[in-house]
Amino acid sequence: MSIQTRKFFAAAAHVAASLVAALTFGAGTQARADYVATPNPSSNFGTWQGWGCSLAWWANAFGDRNDLADAVFTTNASVTLSTQAGTYAVPGLGMNVVRYNIGGYGTRPVGTTVPVYPATSTLPDFRRIPGYWLDWYSTDPSSSSFDWYTDSLQRTMMWKAKDRGANVFEAFSNSPMWWMNHNKSSAGSNGGGDNLQSWNYGDFARYLATVVKFAKDQWGVNFTTVEPFNEPAESWWTYPKNQEGCHFDNATQRQVLAQLRAELNNRGLQSVGIAASDENSPDKALSTWNAFDTATKGLVNQINVHGYSGLEPYRGPNRGPLYSATSGKRRWVSEYGDGYDSGMPMADSIVRDLWEYHPSAWVYWQPFDSGGWGLIQSNPGDNWIGPPNAKWHVMAQFSRHIRPGMTLLGGNDRNTVFAYDATSRKLVVVTVNFGTAQWIDYDLSRFGTVSGPITRWATVTASGGDRYARYNDTNLSGKRFWSWFPANTVQTFEVQGISP
Repeated sequence: MSIQTRKFFAAAAHVAASLVAALTFGAGTQARADYVATPNPSSNFGTWQGWGCSLAWWANAFGDRNDLADAVFTTNASVTLSTQAGTYAVPGLGMNVVRYNIGGYGTRPVGTTVPVYPATSTLPDFRRIPGYWLDWYSTDPSSSSFDWYTDSLQRTMMWKAKDRGANVFEAFSNSPMWWMNHNKSSAGSNGGGDNLQSWNYGDFARYLATVVKFAKDQWGVNFTTVEPFNEPAESWWTYPKNQEGCHFDNATQRQVLAQLRAELNNRGLQSVGIAASDENSPDKALSTWNAFDTATKGLVNQINVHGYSGLEPYRGPNRGPLYSATSGKRRWVSEYGDGYDSGMPMADSIVRDLWEYHPSAWVYWQPFDSGGWGLIQSNPGDNWIGPPNAKWHVMAQFSRHIRPGMTLLGGNDRNTVFAYDATSRKLVVVTVNFGTAQWIDYDLSRFGTVSGPITRWATVTASGGDRYARYNDTNLSGKRFWSWFPANTVQTFEVQGISP
């Protein structure tokens, strides 16, 4: 049976089942629904800022690819990707948040001091993000101590993203420049502790502020925030690491943050916020935040946290406490990734994050990466790109529909995200259904006006299932509608003509 035929019968079955359910509901019983999801239009979880990704490391390999830029940063209905595994059409993800990595890698000696790095078999070329400040001889960005032509591919992809509508940019660092560190490497310290030399705290802050200023003046990119750390509390940044990284004790973080604020202000960049501390998990983020004094907390404009527990998706208890502890601050999930190609653990994480931590942005680490880690399978090390995982289409359910400026709403179902667009009078409903096939009923009775129509998109992660298929088979019965969910499915509904 062809894919088109399967989709026809699937749509027909959904319509037939909906008609049966309509008759059942009309008869005054809700026997066909396994549970009822009800949004609350009086709630407000904040205004959505956007979805995004980091450019390192994939853009360091693929930064000149227009098709990849279209796929990640536009909402085009279909983008054709040419890969070594064939040609694929995918929906554009419409990401508008870009994290740009200010590198610390270098190859040019400073006098008799030489950079120290492991072999490429440990630290591959695409993970070596070159830094702009080559030596300590001059702090003048127009001097020969700076090379503003390096890192061209990552910078090119940033421009492509901007041209396609990306409007939120963050600069982040994995490590200071190699020559600022004790062991003259940005690939971790010799013992896993602090690597940045104390007399270079100011130079590190100056370096980040200089790049942010240069980007504004010369690249046409206004960074909203700058983040000086990446998982700084962890002890796994030991040389020889397979990526750039640096541990920072809490006391060191406090000093760097204060100097970074001063350096930004000295360059007229008072509007550029500081993000911190990009810890690996909400547990570590909460511990780091609680260790900061009041003055340091006042320097931080945005709380960044990663969605891991080691390398697994975070399933711990501290999203809510981290939200409570950082009240009044903007919050991001600034990095997430996992090795599961289905996308279901990712969808579960997104829903948990939005319900418990209430971020305004959610950022995937590497859209193009090996195996299940990539939304699309890829190996940047040898410029290989393969087929999309189901994960890409799961991501599309969220990023194409919950758009910047929408208000996130609460409700009674922790597996459903509700977002309201007041301008277009549209409600977006994204539900993640796990291992049990079931009917779900949606009760919109708390809204004043509900007229429709409703459009449905389905991603069934099982092999041969829908990959972001669009249907117009869902109808209102008063202020309710319902839908059948196969196991391990994500569905999105856009309900038009709805007012609080």
